Amino acid sequence: MKRYAVPALAALHLMATAAPLPADPLERRCWLAHTAERTRVDVLREPIAVHFSNLKSGDSVRSPFWVEFGVRGMGVIPAGNPREQSGHHHILIDTPLPRDHTAAIPFSDTHRHFGKGQTGALLDLPPGRHTLRLLFADHAHRPYFVFSPEISIQVTGKRAGPAPQLDATNLEASCTRWYGDYASTPRDPALREVYVKNLRAEEGVASPFTVSLGVVGLGVAPAGSEVKDTGHFRLQVLRGSATAQSVVLADGRTETVLDLPAGDYELQPSLLDGKGAPLLAGTPLRVTVLRQMR
Repeated sequence: MKRYAVPALAALHLMATAAPLPADPLERRCWLAHTAERTRVDVLREPIAVHFSNLKSGDSVRSPFWVEFGVRGMGVIPAGNPREQSGHHHILIDTPLPRDHTAAIPFSDTHRHFGKGQTGALLDLPPGRHTLRLLFADHAHRPYFVFSPEISIQVTGKRAGPAPQLDATNLEASCTRWYGDYASTPRDPALREVYVKNLRAEEGVASPFTVSLGVVGLGVAPAGSEVKDTGHFRLQVLRGSATAQSVVLADGRTETVLDLPAGDYELQPSLLDGKGAPLLAGTPLRVTVLRQMR
């Protein structure tokens, strides 16, 4: 998955191209086999939850690798800014949940803080088995009772080493190995970009489906906030030249559910500043709704 390095801008900025589907037929088949999982709607079953958007237990990755944070039912805001139903992410690495849930989460190599309102991060871990868990916390780093299941991943070596290959004679097993590594391809943390995390250009989905949004180089904060270098997401849905839907995640949410009739659409993610003015534009992403689930 190639990343396109471009200069960071302080204001409105547009990426050159959206992330495409894999060109290799086997790789594309493997990626599309996970579309339903990446876009599933769990709002009724888990109204408030955090989860890894791009990793699951049993995945193999090369290091460094990119980790995507997902949260439903709550908004993201940087540490130090009190707000109900809002907080920021932490990753627990090879360590259990804190015994005292009223105490602030410590700062350590096993308790990674993302207090700038990040939606993802680059991790560099040594080869071997590691456990990861997301823990959501308030402005003072005190945990909410909102955490992901613990997942176990295998770091196979350095990212510069050989990438996993798909085997047409054993596609299911080789897809499992390839997919985790591909989905965790590093993004450049020095690059400012807004993007759809869980879909690729020209991908087909069943509706309703979840759209997960990410930003690199800036943080997320609700509308009305005056936190430096942050904004909130807007997702515009175009059908042809007409706007079919416009969703503003003013409360700092990073995911939304779309329910669209079958057809071709263009998703245009962007980040708005605290006053609602454009801050950072993402690349339009073309998707096809194959059918509506009833």
